[in-house]
Amino acid sequence: MQEARAIQSLPPYLFARIEAKIAEAKAQGKDVISLGIGDPDRPTPQHIIDRLVEESAKPANHQYPSSVGLLEYRQAVAQWYELRFGVEVDSKTEIVSLLGSKEGIAHISFCFLNPGEISLVTDPGYPVYNIGAILANGQPYAVPLREENGFLPRFADIPAEIAAKAKMMFINYPNNPTGAVASLEFYEEAVAFAQKHQVLICHDAAYSEVYFGQQPPPSFLQIKGAKEVGIEFHSVSKTYNMTGWRVGWAVGNPKVVEVLGKFKSNVDSGVFQAIQYAAITALAGPQDCVAEMRQVYRERRDVVMAGLHKMGWKLQAPEASIYVWAPVPKGYNSSTFAELVLEQADVIITPGIGYGNYGDGYFRIALTQEKDRLTEALARMYRVLGTVAF
Repeated sequence: MQEARAIQSLPPYLFARIEAKIAEAKAQGKDVISLGIGDPDRPTPQHIIDRLVEESAKPANHQYPSSVGLLEYRQAVAQWYELRFGVEVDSKTEIVSLLGSKEGIAHISFCFLNPGEISLVTDPGYPVYNIGAILANGQPYAVPLREENGFLPRFADIPAEIAAKAKMMFINYPNNPTGAVASLEFYEEAVAFAQKHQVLICHDAAYSEVYFGQQPPPSFLQIKGAKEVGIEFHSVSKTYNMTGWRVGWAVGNPKVVEVLGKFKSNVDSGVFQAIQYAAITALAGPQDCVAEMRQVYRERRDVVMAGLHKMGWKLQAPEASIYVWAPVPKGYNSSTFAELVLEQADVIITPGIGYGNYGDGYFRIALTQEKDRLTEALARMYRVLGTVAF
């Protein structure tokens, strides 16, 4: 039985490969420290779990939910946007619930790409931006994120003939995998580019609450005209340690929200209502847990940076996200270096090539282990590598 050409053309999913390598190493009895997958290791805050338990006992929540989400949930998202970003959002027309932001990011390409049409995909970037376009029979076009440009795309460098044909563009700040943060001035450039070329901007803001400076990262929607040309994806996953709960949202242009909601109504049955109520508690409840996790990630980042500096890396600490992005030493590409670290140090790191061709030459460390395990992982790497050259 032959699968569809779109499925045949998909690259192996990066994190599925990492999970397989972890399982294989553990089957051999190895003590593997995985710094590969960005899945928060701390538990979901108890008050959120308590709300889930309470709502799960109500029979009304066991029926089919609305595909676009409970109005109370969308109102909580709207209130959070106003308090956090100063952005006013219509909860009825400008927000749609998602089964985690990944689902919406994958499906938006089906909503706006016809076969062969171009989606501008930042590279390195979250693999689903690229995969969504491929599955929709669109054509992803890599827009490089270079270190010398602060891992921001240069709109002026996108060829005019490509920009003229592009239907949509993905951007993501704070950025996975690089940890870069974008300014309001960058988002102004993005809006101007979208207006000039009639491109739909899809901004992935999943890491907006994991930042280490005094100034919180802004939202794309803070810019005048952003809702005319774009949509923003977000979720409770990284902010509240709720990755497995699968609840998020898309917010922005009402037409885009409507079309995405229409697509979803035909392919899924919405988010379990008890989980939506728990997400309301997360968004509207006390935010001390979020500040505490920021401090946890800051301390873990500092452990990783100290370990890398000891081995010879000269890096600026990331301003946000749960990742450290670093160049591989001289003589390696991202894959061969990741293999060396796994085979000789029993540590999983993510090769940059998994995020696109422009990610080769780099690797990513996820800050999703406790400090003692991070310290052990860096010590193992030091025993294998010593001081490295670049």
